[in-house]
Amino acid sequence: MILPSETRFFEESIKEAFYKLQNGDPSEKELFRFINQAMDNIEKNAFCGIQIPKSQIPKEYIKKYGVSNIWKYDLPNAWRLIYTIRGGKVIVISLILEWMSHKEYERRFNY
Repeated sequence: MILPSETRFFEESIKEAFYKLQNGDPSEKELFRFINQAMDNIEKNAFCGIQIPKSQIPKEYIKKYGVSNIWKYDLPNAWRLIYTIRGGKVIVISLILEWMSHKEYERRFNY
């Protein structure tokens, strides 16, 4: 199923960290481009990522963000973009929670 969405950052601090990447060193600029492309793809289809099983959603995400679903978008160079999908009848919103290296992702999700 293809479901277009509007992509936003869950918190202003996440948005600020994202835009700091744009002016960072070459690897940060590259990560900025990867995340930007992922957000474009998520806007075209909110379900383009891989859904994380509910039993593996970190408790800190449930407590901090009040999420009931988590999606992972694989970025190049083993980075991961984590987002949740919320919506109603009018609009679907994909909220970016954070991005992390594959190693950090494995620790966070207990792989």
